[in-house]
Amino acid sequence: MPLQNRVTPFGEILAHPARGTLMGNRGCLHDEHRRLGEKRWAHQAWVACALTFKDWQRPIMRPGVYTELFFTDEAVALAAGHRPCGTCRHADYIAFQQAFGRARPELGERPSPAAMNRLLHADRVHSRSRTQITHKAPLERLPDGVFFTLPGGNDALVRQRGRVFAWSFDGYQPSPVEPAGEVCVLTPRIIVDVLRAGYQAGEVAPQVRAPVSAVMAARKPAST
Repeated sequence: MPLQNRVTPFGEILAHPARGTLMGNRGCLHDEHRRLGEKRWAHQAWVACALTFKDWQRPIMRPGVYTELFFTDEAVALAAGHRPCGTCRHADYIAFQQAFGRARPELGERPSPAAMNRLLHADRVHSRSRTQITHKAPLERLPDGVFFTLPGGNDALVRQRGRVFAWSFDGYQPSPVEPAGEVCVLTPRIIVDVLRAGYQAGEVAPQVRAPVSAVMAARKPAST
């Protein structure tokens, strides 16, 4: 039985057997039986970590310790509102921090983690409903690695190197349509600005791209 710790570009945390390429942390969300309740974060420092670091090992979902979340790739982690971890992904963290400073120069060249966490949290989730905050933008102005949906559509789409892919836990498939115009952006606005300011997110995980017939794309939650 898979644990409920796989994250979608819509910010949902679901149970699915698919493996991820990054691990996330936003605090302890599970009980002693490794089940999630209603809480979806315990603090504002949502980070995306490497799967391995030094010789650190730990069992998944230990009681009273943070809940290990998993993402297909960095584009999904960013869409869900997670930034690089300053410990296990230090080089990525510094690059993200510097791009954050360019995107928000009033914070200085190297914004503090607390300042970044505060702005990230304000842009990623409605605190009362715990639903994802989205915004509208012209597709042609979005950098690579930003997730979006089309008007009237429910597929989680991402653009990479001029091509658009539909996401699912099982893989990416080329989008059957050529999107254009205004779209609904899932990636938080501040992270879009950080990407536009030069942060180079990892490409969508190539090992999970699949033929069109092999997967079904993720669908927008009915509640949003």
